[in-house]
Amino acid sequence: MDIPIQGSGNTVGRSLNEACGVIALAETVPVSYRIIQSLRIIQHRGQESAGIAIFSNGKTKVHKGMGLVNEVFSGKKIEDDGLKGIGHIRYSTAGSSVIENAQPLFARIKNLEITIGHNGEISNAADIKSKLEDSGYSFQTNSDTEVILKLLSIELSKNQDFIESMKKAFRNLIGAYSLVIGINDRIFAVRDPNAIRPLSVGKTKYGYGAASEDIVFYQLGGYPVRDVKQGEIVEITQEGIKSFIYEGRTKPAHCMFEYVYFSRPDSTLDGKNVFAVRRQIGRILARENPVEADYVVPVPDSGRSHALGYSEESRIPLVEGLIKNRYVDRTFIMPEQDGRRNELDIKLNPINEIVEGKRLILVDDSIIRGNTMRKIVNQLRDRGAREVHVRIGSPPIVSPCYLGIDMKTRTQFIASGKSVEEISKTIEADSLHYISLNGLIEAIGLGEENLCLGCLTGIYPVKIKDEKFRGY
Repeated sequence: MDIPIQGSGNTVGRSLNEACGVIALAETVPVSYRIIQSLRIIQHRGQESAGIAIFSNGKTKVHKGMGLVNEVFSGKKIEDDGLKGIGHIRYSTAGSSVIENAQPLFARIKNLEITIGHNGEISNAADIKSKLEDSGYSFQTNSDTEVILKLLSIELSKNQDFIESMKKAFRNLIGAYSLVIGINDRIFAVRDPNAIRPLSVGKTKYGYGAASEDIVFYQLGGYPVRDVKQGEIVEITQEGIKSFIYEGRTKPAHCMFEYVYFSRPDSTLDGKNVFAVRRQIGRILARENPVEADYVVPVPDSGRSHALGYSEESRIPLVEGLIKNRYVDRTFIMPEQDGRRNELDIKLNPINEIVEGKRLILVDDSIIRGNTMRKIVNQLRDRGAREVHVRIGSPPIVSPCYLGIDMKTRTQFIASGKSVEEISKTIEADSLHYISLNGLIEAIGLGEENLCLGCLTGIYPVKIKDEKFRGY
């Protein structure tokens, strides 16, 4: 992820920005258009910038720009016939929404051209950067991705055994990183030793590839092969994949938020279908927190799968009581709080005939600050809803994320220092209940020991200064 390095002096102004999305392809046909189309499939993972790097005629050509994928590449003629390449989409944070930070990043070392796309966050990036600067190295961005690129470039300058250089470079990193890397005409996918962010490899119609979400491979005329393992480097060729393990002693710590919110519901992450998990979350939520009502209403689109499960378990009808304007971006990428409030007026609109005089169960995936939820509750009341009961598909978020989501301070969370009853009053709901931690773990089905739950528990799968380390 292109996130300002913590401790570097930059302020982090936008909250709840997820990491990014990455693609890599090695095929027997030109890949530039197919990488662009793949990025569109995972556009939900990043809406700030998009880029591709294609290896063609002995050279790496990078094309990138600000905006959505179709805005960056629409009408743009890419003159190459490259059969291998990588792609990246990204969210930025305040102060880093500039073309210089768009990925893939590029470096030239001796006879090597290196490109990299990153999903995640390196929690020790500031320390590494400081040491490298003390040794005379300079940086063009304030991005943790450039730290990875610099480490890899240094190792490759010493030893042009690509695999060994990557192994040595990545052993210096602490944090979350799912990477796609091009080194001249070779393409690689890498996942950190805790496999925090998703990454899968698959067959396409014309070769093989890697992607943040496996749904890409179906759209490319193929199928997923498997998830990249923890601490694994995978080389991707037209004929198949080759595996190199550089660190296999740690346990997986898959981000729970990928299942609750970030990933597409038709994706399968580490053996668990996202839609099925969210549906089960809703069912457990209904068992744990029943209430009498006329309708279950999802907050579109993120609460839809959870609400379906809640409706099925409670046998209360599911209705689309809120209509979403699909041509408006997600509210959480707005840089200012007033901007988010104004955006919501445009984005969601209740259906009067459904909500008027009714007792409603409003279902969403999470509450971060509470402003959006309070606004929705009040909108429903303004349209005549008799009762509004809020049910949430994740436990209260109380701790920062250091592994790829831009939630850095405890003070920004409505659940920090407040009871559920106090939060309910703040959002002006008739009642509020979250799924329990045990209920969430049950719904995901991977076991507590295989999940990153740091933002819920304050206990993290990697060592972070002044935070608790889970130690397994």
